[in-house]
Amino acid sequence: MKRCFLAVTASVLVPCAQAQVTAVRAGRLVDPERGKVETNQVVLVDGEKIVAVGRDVAIPPGASVIDLSDLTVLPGLVDTHTHLGLTYKDVPEHDYYYLTYVMDSTPLRAIQAASNGIQLLNSGFTVVRDLGNNALYVDTAHRTAVDQGWIPGPTLVNSGLIIGGLGGQFWPTPEMAKQHGIVYPEYLEADTPDEIVKAVRQNELFGAKVVKICVDCKPWGYTIDEMKLVVREAAKAGLKVAGHVQTPEGATRAIDAGIWSIEHGFALTEEHHRRMAEQGIFLASTDTPREFARSPEEYANTVAKLKSAWSHGVKITFSTDMDYWRTGDTRSRGELTIAFLSTWKDAGIPAADTLKAMTTTGYACTQVDHERGAIRPGLAADLIAVRGDPLEDIDTLRDVRFVMKDGLVFKRDGVMTPAAFFHAGPVKGWRKR
Repeated sequence: MKRCFLAVTASVLVPCAQAQVTAVRAGRLVDPERGKVETNQVVLVDGEKIVAVGRDVAIPPGASVIDLSDLTVLPGLVDTHTHLGLTYKDVPEHDYYYLTYVMDSTPLRAIQAASNGIQLLNSGFTVVRDLGNNALYVDTAHRTAVDQGWIPGPTLVNSGLIIGGLGGQFWPTPEMAKQHGIVYPEYLEADTPDEIVKAVRQNELFGAKVVKICVDCKPWGYTIDEMKLVVREAAKAGLKVAGHVQTPEGATRAIDAGIWSIEHGFALTEEHHRRMAEQGIFLASTDTPREFARSPEEYANTVAKLKSAWSHGVKITFSTDMDYWRTGDTRSRGELTIAFLSTWKDAGIPAADTLKAMTTTGYACTQVDHERGAIRPGLAADLIAVRGDPLEDIDTLRDVRFVMKDGLVFKRDGVMTPAAFFHAGPVKGWRKR
């Protein structure tokens, strides 16, 4: 049978037999990596992929045209540290996370995760690293559902259960730990080398795409050699290691061990920042804004640490640890997540650098940059659009007007239109964990 092609440019041909071609007219197109804006651009999408970008891209006959001439188009946003299957609350558990874990079942938390993922996508987050506290592998189920085309949501890079020493982050009574096994599945206890290897392999078996460990959740914590063992074992499956850090000593050991990313920045010193920049270690600093801080002193420390990491050239990502809710707050999980911009502004970090952390650096940290991220041919068509220029005013990201995920329009004119994302079966093929 004779094949036909649609001419996109003089050098690019698109097979006409492929999926619906969509042309997005962008009044302004932002490249966060270079900090540049191009005007009057066309982004041509064929199925899930971008096939051409430029001012002179020809729009093929029959293509669907989306006119965003009055908006600024940019890559989707990234949150590199969150917990979609967890919402602890002031009522009824008084923000006591251990009670949330006891009271909310795995199925309920799976539904929470799906809802939170949709809310994040609505706010422009197209990639999320979901780092544990998701009951019995809710995160794997959520990722699989999104990957198979059953529900809309961000691309998920999930950790499975958090691996830690005895007790994880809990301090349970002997009865609760030994007779009721309360630590599992919120944490996967591993203290000896054999237990550590088995824990990493369990998470890999059940669908983890990154390995998360508690570096120093207990006074004894993990040694440098134990963390190096985690790194080696994870590497066999091509996975990186994220380390929850809460003490300066733990941070030093984690850096010495060469983990991929440090989670939380409140315990880091300038020397830690200097070493992280030298070694290229990512920082997911989870910079809690003033409105959620426990005290003015805590917030001042958060701002100072973030500013220090930025000034030392650390590869900082936008990260939130957003997993809580206050009675009477009508904001969505996405709006609560984007509220963390205020900390970056208070730290005096330029909008262009903040945007780079939310996109380019985030894609690199989550290791999806080979398939999505930049708006260029061959990568997934994940696009968002806002009214202003985020390189000058980062707050324009608080009002995302358009979202395209994998070539499908999820939001248009500020309104979610997710119908195309729901299917009765795995339209993208059955993908086991």
